[in-house]
Amino acid sequence: MKNLIYILLLIISSNIHPQNRIIVSPSDNIEKILETATAGSTIILKPGIYRVNNLKIDKSLSLIGENYPTIQGNKKDEVITISADDVSVKGLKITDAGISYRQENAAIKLVESSDCVIKNNILENNFFGIYLAKSYNCVIKNNHIQASNKTETSSGNGIHLWYSKGITIEGNTIIGHRDGIYFEFVMHSLVRNNQSKNNLRYGLHFMFSDSCSYINNTFESNGAGVAVMYTKNVTMKQNKFINNWGAASFGVLLKDLTDCLIEKNHFEKNTNGLYLEGCSRITVRMNNFISNGWGIKLMANSMNNYFYENNFVTNSFDILTNSRNNFNDFSGNYWSRYNGYDLDKDGIGDVGYRPVKMFSVIVERQQESMILINSLFIELLNLTESIIPSLTPVNLIDNKPRMREIKF
Repeated sequence: MKNLIYILLLIISSNIHPQNRIIVSPSDNIEKILETATAGSTIILKPGIYRVNNLKIDKSLSLIGENYPTIQGNKKDEVITISADDVSVKGLKITDAGISYRQENAAIKLVESSDCVIKNNILENNFFGIYLAKSYNCVIKNNHIQASNKTETSSGNGIHLWYSKGITIEGNTIIGHRDGIYFEFVMHSLVRNNQSKNNLRYGLHFMFSDSCSYINNTFESNGAGVAVMYTKNVTMKQNKFINNWGAASFGVLLKDLTDCLIEKNHFEKNTNGLYLEGCSRITVRMNNFISNGWGIKLMANSMNNYFYENNFVTNSFDILTNSRNNFNDFSGNYWSRYNGYDLDKDGIGDVGYRPVKMFSVIVERQQESMILINSLFIELLNLTESIIPSLTPVNLIDNKPRMREIKF
């Protein structure tokens, strides 16, 4: 009886499985195969080069490469356009999505799709890399996305989301695009464990994208760093913002944000580590600001923000503000330039620390004065200002400065 059941199962599986599994070689017409494949099919591409004119996937299926076959576009159009749910694209090398100043051609574009997986692909020399429009609950994972265009106008974004929700972007590497990752009108999405570096403008750029989380990513050597605008309820934790240098470069620029958490991030060797303009109720906690030009620039229209338990180490200037008043809270931070004392040995300085230096205000107004940064005269100016403030805010003070660098 058991043998009979086993034989029946073999017969059933042999009748179902082969018709849903299609093996394709470079000599086959892949466009025709996609047209005639039934929903639920798995299409296996053998190694080689497949020259295409915009492959269209309008049914649920899996397109899987064996040893990274190359899907080569015509340098005019998109390479793969997906307009169905439950589509998987894995293990392909995709090249030559055409540059267009009217259309946002991508190596892979998803339009009004849900529950799709784009995983383990190599995308090279495309206008846009992966583009999602009005798509939901998709996963973009472990892709290598690289371009080599020289100007922002001739380069699209590595991963671009527009009006999408519930997207997971994880483990990708994005190099040489305009923006590494771009969000506009995106909700409840997760960006985790990605590397975005050497992009022409921003490593990460998002606007009007509420309730998203960015965790354990590295944004390095991008043209202007990271820009976050017109958004609320954002969490940025355990990210690295490194080597973003330039007159208008930032580790992170925050503009018109509310109710956000910036925690356990690492800001190192940026022109501006963290820039806040028009922000409120931002908690900046347990971050490292190391060897930046300015650790934090805090504009006068940013209020009710909280800066707790951060490390400020060997920045040229720890804090700069353009206001004589302060409506933010600094407490329990470590300042490498703090020279106070701790008589009761509780690890907290007995004298408060004023992190805004007179010379930082002068440099902001007259950048050429930076040449004097290490002079004795400047040290005397800063000392005098700390005792009798004239240009710096009297009430911007950390009354509980840490004596030792905080470990987290």
